[in-house]
Amino acid sequence: MTSFDCILLYLTSNDDIMITRRDVFQAIADPSRRAILTLLMAQAMTAGAIAAEFNSTRSTISKHLQILTECGLLSQQERGREVHYELKPENMKAIADWLKPFQQLWENRFSKLDGILKQMNNEE
Repeated sequence: MTSFDCILLYLTSNDDIMITRRDVFQAIADPSRRAILTLLMAQAMTAGAIAAEFNSTRSTISKHLQILTECGLLSQQERGREVHYELKPENMKAIADWLKPFQQLWENRFSKLDGILKQMNNEE
């Protein structure tokens, strides 16, 4: 299992264990979780401060924080009686690595378009 995978254990009603595997791509699939990551880019925040930025219940935000933490995108730092959540950008490398070929594809296409536009301007 990579550092980007996390295992969540859920107990069903008959106490059987079902294992669900999540990765960073599943974590960032939800717009609320992406918004939380964006909030935490600037500074560490408590769950209450994060929840205050959303029109969701605190328990919903806590669930999002749990998923992001279990997938290694956030860390928790205890400061007194409060827990601050902090972005772990190094664990977003899997996303950047996956996107890199697409970025190169678009850069190549824009370079070709620039060349065509320059050529059209020179012909006038």
